[in-house]
Amino acid sequence: MGNKVNTPSKLKIRTGDLVKVIAGDSKGQQGKVLSVQIDKNRAIVEGVNLVSKHTKPNAANPNGGIIKKEAALHISNLMLVDPRSGKTTRVGRKLNADGKIVRVAKISGEEIK
Repeated sequence: MGNKVNTPSKLKIRTGDLVKVIAGDSKGQQGKVLSVQIDKNRAIVEGVNLVSKHTKPNAANPNGGIIKKEAALHISNLMLVDPRSGKTTRVGRKLNADGKIVRVAKISGEEIK
């Protein structure tokens, strides 16, 4: 059979993108992607999917206590927000004038920065 190497697939969402949650408890919320975990197909979105984390007192947080923190969401539950219309859109890939592959919004055809 051979040894198949687990290579991560090309993700359509990157750090810094504005995304909207389309499924789960945080459905309807939108925010900026803080980080993407390519190996797990997950992303952390600013202000979305907050969980309570209990912390012990330490030098940074002398009192300890419960803090709210963003947890990772699966990429399939996120959809990119079109830069022109503000609606959610699928992502395509196209060659631009320089011959470089860029991501484009399917709704408006606009290039995603």
